[in-house]
Amino acid sequence: MATFKRDGLEFTVRDEGPTDGDPVLLLHGFPQDSTAWDAIVPRLHEAGYRTLAPDQRGYSIGAMPQGRQAYRMAELVADCVGLLDAFDIEKAHIVGHDWGGSVAWSMASLAEDRCQDVAVLSTPHPGAFVAVALKSTQLLKSWYMAMFQVPKVSEALLRPGGPGWKKIMQGLPPHQAQHYTQRMSRPGALTAALSWYRALALDMVGKGPGVKRTRIPALYLWGENDPALGRAAAEATADYVTGDYTFHIMSGVGHWVPETAPDVVATELLEFWSSH
Repeated sequence: MATFKRDGLEFTVRDEGPTDGDPVLLLHGFPQDSTAWDAIVPRLHEAGYRTLAPDQRGYSIGAMPQGRQAYRMAELVADCVGLLDAFDIEKAHIVGHDWGGSVAWSMASLAEDRCQDVAVLSTPHPGAFVAVALKSTQLLKSWYMAMFQVPKVSEALLRPGGPGWKKIMQGLPPHQAQHYTQRMSRPGALTAALSWYRALALDMVGKGPGVKRTRIPALYLWGENDPALGRAAAEATADYVTGDYTFHIMSGVGHWVPETAPDVVATELLEFWSSH
């Protein structure tokens, strides 16, 4: 496991595949980690790509700062840029799922010069999410985000292994659910992961950078059975991408796209990268 440091924090990174291959930055979501991509990366390596999958801020043991200020989107994007700098990579293909998808969209806006292109699983463009939140069922689907804002209460309701936690884990392969449960059972791990949600309010009230329309080539994969991220925002994402754009609805797929549809994801990524 490789590491890199930024701003006094140490991040763990899975740097795998041919060292001279085109680099791919893989960004996991909540409450996952770099292992979310385990079933996908072998296909990418076979095709000649190098993958870098970090355990992001709040998930790396050496990068769990306290307080929601430390988890603003600008910091999360800066972590990704810091990774590319540390590994001497000028540009990479950016891939993200769930919260990692939000970081990927934001990186395409705030650090466009470091992105070859962007591919996002599940998560709509932030602009699309906000635009449809009050006009569709998305606000109801996102009720949990409000609950996550309340310290201690949300930690109690989401106690790893408890009823609330088991509901979140539904749909994951058992071995992966067990791994995430064990990881989030470490002292401070759940609070650090929830800090991503708690920092969201800071960006939404104007204290963080806005995410502009995406100008680089973009691929968006959305599972039609996703209980958290609905169709309206997924379809509206097209309005927030001005570059070449591919949108694919995955039939029969829910929220845990990397773990449950790895072959589809790998195929879509390889076709996307070879198309431009």
